[in-house]
Amino acid sequence: MDPLADRSAVQVRTMRAEDVDAVVDIETATFSSPWRRETFAELIGRSTLEMLVVEHSEEGIVGYAVVWCILDQGELANLAIVPRMRSKGLGNRLMARVIEVARERGVETLFLEVRESNAYALELYRRFGFSQVGLRRGYYDHPKEDARILKAEL
Repeated sequence: MDPLADRSAVQVRTMRAEDVDAVVDIETATFSSPWRRETFAELIGRSTLEMLVVEHSEEGIVGYAVVWCILDQGELANLAIVPRMRSKGLGNRLMARVIEVARERGVETLFLEVRESNAYALELYRRFGFSQVGLRRGYYDHPKEDARILKAEL
């Protein structure tokens, strides 16, 4: 049976200190230059950002997002779903909650950077109204790659 067949088994909630190890595992499996455990631990509870996790009642923490919210602008710093749970709609649920929380915080414009080759993420962001407003050449390492700068008006 599909672990996501019961949609009530999944919730998007605020990240807690006990979630950090699972989040770091996802971060490490997803990004070539992952944030350290200490970075996530130090950010929890900061007033300028929202840290969200996707929790499955049986699978545990399967995704997370970090969103900076400063006045009317926000930046989606990180969003990732554990590799075995991708393409099951979790990214959509998490992104919808990111936008909802950002709006609640007064964010009117949300920015992000994404690897130029990350077609899956680019499609997700397009579905949520993001469009390219710039390019950062050589932004990413391992491998070296440009970043597309995307923006959405909320």
